[in-house]
Amino acid sequence: MIRARVTALIAVAAMALAACTPGGEESPEGTPIPTSSPSVAVEPLTAGLADLASAPGADLKPERLAEGLVPPTNRWFSGLVFGPDALPVFPLPLSFGVTEGGDGFGFGVPEVHSDGKTIFGGFRPTVQVTVPGTTGWEVTAYDTASVTLTALGDSGPLGHVRVTQGSPLVSFTAEDEVSLSTLQSFVEQDGRPTASDGTNEYVALVSDGGSIEEQAMSLPAGGTATWVALPQGGDVEAVLAAANPVTATHASWAIDGDDARTTISYETADGEPTLFATRPHHRDGMADECSLGTYPSAYGEMTLCSGTELSWTAPLREAPLTLGLDVLTDEEAADVVVSLEADVAEEPPYPADTYFGGKALARDAQLWTIATELGRDDLAEALRTRALTELRDWAEPAGCVDEGDARCFFFDETNSGIVGQTPSFGSEEFNDHHFHYGYFLYAAGVFAHDDAELAEELAPVMDLLAADIASPEAGEQFPQWRSYDAYASHAWASGTSPFADGNNQESTSEAINAWVGLRHWAAASGNEGLEQQGAWLQANEIATALAYWTNFDLEDPVYEGYGHSYIPLNFGGKRDFATWFSAEPAAGLAIQVLPVTPASRYLGDDPARVGTNLEEGLDGKGYTQQYGDLLLAYSALAGEEQRTAALEVVDEVPVDDGNSRTFLKAWLHRLGH
Repeated sequence: MIRARVTALIAVAAMALAACTPGGEESPEGTPIPTSSPSVAVEPLTAGLADLASAPGADLKPERLAEGLVPPTNRWFSGLVFGPDALPVFPLPLSFGVTEGGDGFGFGVPEVHSDGKTIFGGFRPTVQVTVPGTTGWEVTAYDTASVTLTALGDSGPLGHVRVTQGSPLVSFTAEDEVSLSTLQSFVEQDGRPTASDGTNEYVALVSDGGSIEEQAMSLPAGGTATWVALPQGGDVEAVLAAANPVTATHASWAIDGDDARTTISYETADGEPTLFATRPHHRDGMADECSLGTYPSAYGEMTLCSGTELSWTAPLREAPLTLGLDVLTDEEAADVVVSLEADVAEEPPYPADTYFGGKALARDAQLWTIATELGRDDLAEALRTRALTELRDWAEPAGCVDEGDARCFFFDETNSGIVGQTPSFGSEEFNDHHFHYGYFLYAAGVFAHDDAELAEELAPVMDLLAADIASPEAGEQFPQWRSYDAYASHAWASGTSPFADGNNQESTSEAINAWVGLRHWAAASGNEGLEQQGAWLQANEIATALAYWTNFDLEDPVYEGYGHSYIPLNFGGKRDFATWFSAEPAAGLAIQVLPVTPASRYLGDDPARVGTNLEEGLDGKGYTQQYGDLLLAYSALAGEEQRTAALEVVDEVPVDDGNSRTFLKAWLHRLGH
């Protein structure tokens, strides 16, 4: 396809990626400076970028998005925007959705239960509100943790609903005088209009000039109705005293010693405190405890707090460029070289799509570091020459201008992002961009390490891939942190989230690899601020991968009735022992392991849990099944006995296309030192 128009996109991506303050600096008072600030202005990302092919992309059908907003792909609320019908979303502790018929909205605390394979916490519209005259809904604003949905009537907007991650509040602000109705009756209980679903209670509040009478609610122009889901075991008066509607949210981050700190600020109209609930991973990194009550969720019990900021830390993790093979014995090094020679001689063709093509480049980057470390300069040069020929093809800014080009990227004008000419797994619909682009960034960062000239050559396109998945600031071309959810502290993989259970993520390890790749590329290209942002992203993604996918607390009551030790696929509203591509237990565990890199040691934080997960993942079939190489690498993190046993079968296992027997051997030998 000939790309009809060329826009100037490249130099500005570098500006955007450099827009954050280096995270290691401190203010005179000794407080870490937030490394991402809403006050930092980002130049329009089309200014000064030359020669990148640009064209309309796929029609993702953002049916309910206000003009002028960057399409919010890969968000927890994407289901409200895309497709023929608005779908439920899960800001937690609430679930929220547009009611059937489209003339109102509903919300409620999910009912959590398990059938042994799935933990359910789906849409539960306990409170259903009708907005008379509504003909449609439109997302008119969004920020770090909140979204505003506007009710549209024949003559314009009728009012605005704000839903916020962590908040037990839903608010509706009227444009003009309006009378709302609720399916539930809010009756006086202890002087408060209250409704109940038998488990949870909800209190309705109105601003001055408003009134409530069971199923009717009147608001003046500019008036606000607020519904509060009361926690269990909390002080109701204290909760209601802080039930101030959220007007905006934003996030900042900092590198604070050995920790990565995240702060989400919740703004209210008068600056007073509001309510927000914490998930288990927040509390693990919080200095202070909250005590306003609890809510159930599919991710474990949530605890309610009041204030204006939710702040927590996650431990920083290393992202080594190499395995550090200088410690190997001569015998161990020789064993690795045998496989290295075979892997280099094989030279499989590079795939043309953005997923397998990127994996292959990252694999060869690993092989190159191993050949270099082991002094096989002949093999290292062959690998580098071959891989860079391919990488340069992908990194040609105008590559997609010529008809027939397969290995190239272009700027999708319709959906505001970078898309590969040969997509895979729905990447043209913005699925899995962080998975795919992480491999390219990893390879570019490794090969350009200590090669400033190569980094400069690759920068036009690599900076854009980085901006697509992790732009430090929102701009006209890219959203802030497209793939990353600051409150949930992990990425979402689906572009449009066409699911009634919300968005989802399967491969946490590939998400982590994206941030490791971002760090490597930032280091190679001299972008210290971006490198530190990558460290922040990596730290949080690892913390939640362990907390909710592979190492969750089996004693937590939420896992009663769930019959497995790991969860391959998490949605906003459910958690599933399943994958998108295989029913095999090995696949469900391997997708949390691949790609194995020098930064993968976090998988062994709990050696005993490695053994527990493997027992289920192997399912009695051993390591000669598909994905056996990945599980073999994982097994070595359980201890020395398991590592030694792995070396005895390393030559027998099949090898994943993103892995190599060379790396597997080098990994197993290196873990012994």
